[in-house]
Amino acid sequence: MTIRRLAAISLHTSPLAQPGTGDAGGMNVYIEATARRLAARGVEVEIFTRATSSADAPVAELVPGVTVRHIVAGPFEGLEKNDLPGQLCSFAAGVMRAEARRDPGWYDVIHSHYWLSGQVGFLAKDRWAVPLVHTAHTLARVKNAQLADGDSPEPPGRLIGEDQVVAEADRLVANTEVERDELVQLYGADPARVDVVPPGVDTDVFAPGDRRAARVRLGLGTDERVVVFAGRIQPLKGPDVLLRAAAVLRQRYPDERWRIVVVGGLSGVGRVGPHGLAGMAAGLGIADLVTFLPPQPREQLAEVFRAADAVAVPSYNESFGLVALEAQACGTPVVAAAVGGLRVAVQDGVTGVLVDGHDADDWATALAGVVRDPGRRDHLAGAARAQAEKFSWDATAEGLLGSYERAEDQLRAVVR
Repeated sequence: MTIRRLAAISLHTSPLAQPGTGDAGGMNVYIEATARRLAARGVEVEIFTRATSSADAPVAELVPGVTVRHIVAGPFEGLEKNDLPGQLCSFAAGVMRAEARRDPGWYDVIHSHYWLSGQVGFLAKDRWAVPLVHTAHTLARVKNAQLADGDSPEPPGRLIGEDQVVAEADRLVANTEVERDELVQLYGADPARVDVVPPGVDTDVFAPGDRRAARVRLGLGTDERVVVFAGRIQPLKGPDVLLRAAAVLRQRYPDERWRIVVVGGLSGVGRVGPHGLAGMAAGLGIADLVTFLPPQPREQLAEVFRAADAVAVPSYNESFGLVALEAQACGTPVVAAAVGGLRVAVQDGVTGVLVDGHDADDWATALAGVVRDPGRRDHLAGAARAQAEKFSWDATAEGLLGSYERAEDQLRAVVR
């Protein structure tokens, strides 16, 4: 059966938001990129998200065929992600009212993103008699098992909510085989209902370029050893790991000119803001080495990646790690934590280096082994682009369409 119309639910963050700010990150990129590709295949996509500003238009067109609906649920500002379960009823009512204005049977399938959206999704699927496909993006049990020092564990309510969504969804979409196994082993998911669909990367925007010219445009020294971190500033992402490693690098190689570029904005519970990182850098004696940049639009972020000798991804957990893929698409090696989907995104010793744990000495050794060895760095860079080209948003969209169709087939089989 052909999928004509998709209701995508992204309660806690809008695909229109700038990644790297608030709770906007890789999930935003994923939803926007796949919606565009699905629309190009003739699927009408409506994305339901919570309004976070009075300036949000009730309905906005992302591109022809993709509509974003801002649902008013609770105050526009001041709500943490952990406050949002209290707005599920209000948000679900807004979604239902929007659908009620349509002809019966308007949507063919629902795709919910993150557990909060899944809670609304399994209510809507019963009301609309359509299948629910769910992508978790992150899993609480996995996060709680790999917490950064000082970070807050995910609350019991989320654990219960995730169990409910896994049980109710017709299909589950995992980014990697690792995530599929986590869903099966930690949540009791039926392996036959889990589809592995890797995310993609826009290789037109994220593409190799002149590293020297990129540094000149960004005001970076052409003779500096440049390491970039890009992501939300929160313990989960581990930016402090890079700063501690930078302090070790300065001590080990005092004659080298190091430059650490941190791109991102304040985010999350147990948060560490840019000013907190600045204070940490000062305390470590490396304030003069660190440049802080706000979240960057995609084209500018690609320029930052091109300027780098290496991109560091010291996260404590990643369901995939789009930053690693985007950096490699720019021909830049990645030094990443050996966790979650990063073990799929980065080929250890081929396109970058995977580091076990978050010890500053180990990270300093791994970074120095890449950026201080031009031959090795260039070898990794050459393979990095080829690794990124294995992943495309077109392939992701095709995989999702397959999952939607299998979900429909399951529902029809039950009805019969």
